[in-house]
Amino acid sequence: MMGVPTDPELRGIIPSCFAHIFGCLEETRQNNSETKYLVRCSYLEIYNEDVFDLLTEHKRNIPPIKLDVKEDTNKGVFVKDLKWLMVTSIPEMEQAMIFGMSNRKTAATKMNSESSRSHSIFTIYIETATVTDGN
Repeated sequence: MMGVPTDPELRGIIPSCFAHIFGCLEETRQNNSETKYLVRCSYLEIYNEDVFDLLTEHKRNIPPIKLDVKEDTNKGVFVKDLKWLMVTSIPEMEQAMIFGMSNRKTAATKMNSESSRSHSIFTIYIETATVTDGN
């Protein structure tokens, strides 16, 4: 999924999506200057049935804060207090992903020296708005 994010030849699906998303947004901007975009991302980890925010600074010797999964009739299922980071470029999104990866729980196994001990979800949110002369 991740590949080697810093090597264009070895990038995984997730980093490759960053270029695709921002390429599509740029193409749309060139064809329609009235459409504006807001791109945000979040990155969470599920470890031993607990949810943690990977985009929040984790301090050594202090356990990360567990987040609650909630359900709302309007929002649906969401993670309470999950950080959403606004990004405006591929490098900013890559930086967020790399920062979050450094916060994941890992441990050595016989097959992998930095095997992940959890599941993670990197989510990209794209909001659009059309700007008109009257607004």
